[in-house]
Amino acid sequence: MTLTVLTALVGDGEAPLVSGLERSSAGVTVVRRCVDVLDLLSAAAAGLARAAVLSAELQRLDRDAVTRLKVAGLAVVGLAEPGDRVGAERLTRLGVDPVLAADAPVEEIARAVAVAVAELAGQKPLLGDLAFGDPGAAMPGPPGAGVPPEPAEITPPPGRMIAVWGPVGAPGRTTVAVTLASQLVLAGQQTLLIDADTHGAGVAQTLGLLDESAGVAAAARAANQGTLDLPKLAELAPPLETGLRVLTGLPQSRRWPELRSSALEVVWDKARRLAGWTVVDTGFGLEAEEELLFDTSAPRRNAATLSAVAAADVVLAVGSAEPLGLQRLIAGLPEVIDLAGATAVRVVVTRVRDAAVGPQSEQLITEALRRYAGILDPLLIPDDRPALDAAMLMGRALTEQAPSSPACRPFEALAASLVEQYGLGAAMPPQRRSRWGRRGA
Repeated sequence: MTLTVLTALVGDGEAPLVSGLERSSAGVTVVRRCVDVLDLLSAAAAGLARAAVLSAELQRLDRDAVTRLKVAGLAVVGLAEPGDRVGAERLTRLGVDPVLAADAPVEEIARAVAVAVAELAGQKPLLGDLAFGDPGAAMPGPPGAGVPPEPAEITPPPGRMIAVWGPVGAPGRTTVAVTLASQLVLAGQQTLLIDADTHGAGVAQTLGLLDESAGVAAAARAANQGTLDLPKLAELAPPLETGLRVLTGLPQSRRWPELRSSALEVVWDKARRLAGWTVVDTGFGLEAEEELLFDTSAPRRNAATLSAVAAADVVLAVGSAEPLGLQRLIAGLPEVIDLAGATAVRVVVTRVRDAAVGPQSEQLITEALRRYAGILDPLLIPDDRPALDAAMLMGRALTEQAPSSPACRPFEALAASLVEQYGLGAAMPPQRRSRWGRRGA
């Protein structure tokens, strides 16, 4: 079997390695020696090969490029210079697997390529002469060899992620996300609030924060370059006085191409390890129409929303308590449930008032959701317009501006039920309902 391979190697060892791969017993054929990432991606999109071998020193190599190689059906094998631990770790963060030393024997590199291609195809690797027998494997091990070693350290379990989604029409997604995040902090939970709305980010404005720099874009950029770690994310999302961390959104919606799903997946993973709870304010769009318009990989404006909803443990589907708002919510629920799973979706209805739907509004809304969407226990938020207006005017969360507001009580119950359901203990002392810090420039 011939393994067609693309190479994008840097350094004096490039020519000997290419020659050695073609002479290896794995049947490797190097179909193109690419000079840069653009050349590599072009060859991959043309379907010229089944694998790519690239160097850690390759300029402009990022996570998006590695993802595009994998989408094109290529197994990606990385080579790092001997002793270059930073380069090897960066390749791993970019999603390259396996990563070998550049001075490894050519047969070992060829074997890694064959195994990676076979694993990508979901098959058992056919290595031919590369499959060496190991007589020592048949011998019994030394005493105690079967006993697993003691773990060096206990890694804390990852935190939970909540995506707040709602249909078009401003049903109150940002208000729900901010209020729930603040209630989780009041319950003693370390919480990170992320604004991932690519159409109209509003968390910074709601909390009175400066939004000249987009924290979420900086985090995605670092993830794409393979440099995002917990200290970096903590730096981009510093805590307010209450302990709530905020990763601000895009100040201009035209910057939406900066939020690629491949990078955001890393952001979600790091966020789970930085805080016990991550609340993501998303946009309204769930369509992936770009896939129908382009033959090649293209940025998707709804990628942030789709990625967050798919990755979340809990999705809050938010709709407003008006006939049009409820109709839009009911129409969008099947898509959300299909993406997130029925058990992960909870429905929240905001601005509940008799003037919008008639007397006994809570009963009417509950019955409509049960009849047309099969939702049995929606969370209904009473409309307290004076308190909400004052909170927005002052740049504060509703829990700070009006903690006794009837609109706060359902969020307090929701936060308590989430903590109880997922069994997460308090990670920080419960916070007093006092003024919230404001982040400077």
